[in-house]
Amino acid sequence: MHTTDPPAVLLCREVRDRRGRVYRVGESDVDLLGRGRIWMAVLPWAAVTGTSCAAYAYLAARAAPGGTPGWGGDLWPAGLWALSQAAVALPAGRLRESGRLPARAAMTSGALGTLLGYLALAAAPHLTVARLVFGLFAGAGSGLALATCLTLPGKWWPEHRGVVTGFVVSGLAVGAVPFLFGAVRETAPRTLLALAGAGACLAVTSAGRPLRDPPHNWWPPGTDPRPVPADTPTRYTYPKNPPAVRHHTVRQAARTPVLWWTMLCLLGAAGATVLSIRLQPSCGQQMGLSAELVRSAAAGGGVAAVPAGLWSDRAGRRTVLTAACLLLGIAQFGALFAVRTGAAALLLGCAGLTAAAGTSVLALVTALAADHFGENHSASIHGLLAGAWLLPVAAALGTTAPATAARNPHTALLAAGCTGLVCAAVALSLQAPGRLSARRVVPNPHPLGEEMA
Repeated sequence: MHTTDPPAVLLCREVRDRRGRVYRVGESDVDLLGRGRIWMAVLPWAAVTGTSCAAYAYLAARAAPGGTPGWGGDLWPAGLWALSQAAVALPAGRLRESGRLPARAAMTSGALGTLLGYLALAAAPHLTVARLVFGLFAGAGSGLALATCLTLPGKWWPEHRGVVTGFVVSGLAVGAVPFLFGAVRETAPRTLLALAGAGACLAVTSAGRPLRDPPHNWWPPGTDPRPVPADTPTRYTYPKNPPAVRHHTVRQAARTPVLWWTMLCLLGAAGATVLSIRLQPSCGQQMGLSAELVRSAAAGGGVAAVPAGLWSDRAGRRTVLTAACLLLGIAQFGALFAVRTGAAALLLGCAGLTAAAGTSVLALVTALAADHFGENHSASIHGLLAGAWLLPVAAALGTTAPATAARNPHTALLAAGCTGLVCAAVALSLQAPGRLSARRVVPNPHPLGEEMA
């Protein structure tokens, strides 16, 4: 006679803080996933790295000297690719939050769209239909993958979402590493595109299969989200990044000025970063530097999103975001000074600082949005913010604006530096909706002791 033990029932309960927000406690990450939650950061990082590697492959194939005639003349497929990402982010977020599009399905669909777009472009790079397929399908596929990967880790680390979000965002810069080698850049454009599409499809599909969203309102065991923690390090960092007052839907978040100020900050920072990254290689060539060396410095600086996220968990998200925007503006003024004086080493350093500040701003805004509006609707809110991040990318890749700015790089770098300073001022004013500042708390003019007396 065989006996079977009944499955263990996960004991969980819901608790409320003083503001009425509900937290689901009692379930560990191993109980829900069967493995540690560290995989919910490593796998999205691998998918983001594969997606960004495919994007850099398109840029390398387009710049290859031995490409198909007419291959490098048109810029609009890259702009359409970025616009497709922005267009798909919000609907994908709404579907994922409703449960109709799980993380695995979103990643699989994104991988297939990416593969179809790159194979079509590799088969006929000079045909308009192939370029349309690339811009629409590869862009939508990348949008599905990035929207899932950038928001999922913060749900599994609500108490330390800064460092994990920064780690995933760093994959955008790591994807450029293979193209720093001449052998990869000299590969035939058709072969490079086919390999990039197949590699991105494999990376996104493999990383997406184990991905799962945590239950709504989930909070990891070991820390109590309600009172101020007792240990000294946590008690110091807890007020820096307190949980959101409640979970805002997209409509509720859109009614608050904080969301639009956050979008403005991200839009300005992305515009300054993209413009500077497009201008600095050409400026470096005028000083005798190779464009690959300047791009290498930018790729190395892109991994700074990890320490920025770690710092934000300790010092506060808004503080570090303000510092990153300030660094972005200062880097543009430094690049302007380097161009005027011919200081090649300074230009390399400013290229690295620009990429470091730009990727840090993206990671910090993604984490800050969850801090302000909650985790349950972070995917759809990120879909709104994705437009502010991708519109400058579409303008830089799909138009001749960078070429026009390159004719007068001094004015362009000056404008980018001023934009970074404005973004720092905007970031300094960001305050979570519904949370009162200590300066706004008015003491009781008639304390209880005086009334009793």
